[in-house]
Amino acid sequence: MATDIKDITDAVEAAAVMKLFPARPRLLALGEPTHGEESLLETRNELFRGLVEQEGYRTIAIESDCLRGLVVDAYVTAGTGTLDEVMEHGFSHGWGSSAANRELVRWMRTHNEERPASERLGFAGIDGPLEIAAAESPRRALTALHGYLAAHVDPDLLACTPETLDTLLGTDDRWTEPAAMMDPSRSFGQSAEAGRLRLLADDLVALLDAHEPQLLAATSRDDFDRASLYGRTALGLLRYHHWMADASPARLLRLVGLRDRMMAENLLAVAARGPAFVHAHNSHLQRHESSTRMGGTPLRWWSAGALVNARLGTEYAFVATALGTIRHQGVDTPRPDTVEGLLYALPRDRCLVDAPRLAAALHDAPPAPRVSPWFGYAPLDPAHLADSDGLVFLKDLPQR
Repeated sequence: MATDIKDITDAVEAAAVMKLFPARPRLLALGEPTHGEESLLETRNELFRGLVEQEGYRTIAIESDCLRGLVVDAYVTAGTGTLDEVMEHGFSHGWGSSAANRELVRWMRTHNEERPASERLGFAGIDGPLEIAAAESPRRALTALHGYLAAHVDPDLLACTPETLDTLLGTDDRWTEPAAMMDPSRSFGQSAEAGRLRLLADDLVALLDAHEPQLLAATSRDDFDRASLYGRTALGLLRYHHWMADASPARLLRLVGLRDRMMAENLLAVAARGPAFVHAHNSHLQRHESSTRMGGTPLRWWSAGALVNARLGTEYAFVATALGTIRHQGVDTPRPDTVEGLLYALPRDRCLVDAPRLAAALHDAPPAPRVSPWFGYAPLDPAHLADSDGLVFLKDLPQR
């Protein structure tokens, strides 16, 4: 190997990350290979602070419910609610219990105090209101969109009344039936009511788009963007529920693809507001196809990062994260013939690597793929190393 790996590594700092790119990316994505590790979130927080203070980034977007994220954003921008309330109601996936997430929210609120609106930091969730085994009712998104339109456009243009929506939606438990993920026949998603709601949602979103100039004059850009979020979330949920009720072999593949499509739409909306820092699992942010197995079935689909990269090109940047050990989960020292093993031999506890240069240096002696004994950690795929702009490597994750 002609290139010494130490020569293409740097400190994990905002300035070093920015040196990887010819210009400031509009969306700078940092992936993580596992969830629930505070050390990864603390590294994310440090990089975000540096990007804010040195590079002018103003938004952080994470893999959490996009509608709940509005609660966090209202707190950090305007002080609405309390920190305890925000941590309880503003996050999905259990993220509200994270000390690092709490510190992020606290720091953002402190940073924003006494600053004008143009300099305040914003927060966004990019995931849909769904978990791996369930999806919310579209009620919250649909009724909020309808309410916004009803307050500002000719009522004769509205596709339905609030009462019609309420009747078609019915009780929320018909949408959140736990058995529906494994048994399509238990899903409400292809009922006559759900089909009607999908058409109505499409009409409401079309009305929103058609009246954008009027609505921007009558309300604020923030209000309009929030209504747009409600619209795309309602449509995304109705699509998701529809395919939850599907019994074909492609059912799971459609569902994982739809989830990343919802993430991609939210990321593009975030990007439209200015430079943003994004944090989610590597599999959602990488440029190549994602893959997994569900119920023994292999699935391959295009990630949110791949979809956004297709739209933004060089304005999208992706830095992956890889790990040495997670001993409390049975992930021990990596083999020396893997990428993780090569990096583990370096003296740094953590480092930033120029991924394309590392891939070029390893071209003549391709490293072996690492196999994790724990399903919760997804090792780096060395075949796609060059698809990342950079690689953050943390040597050992302590148990917290």
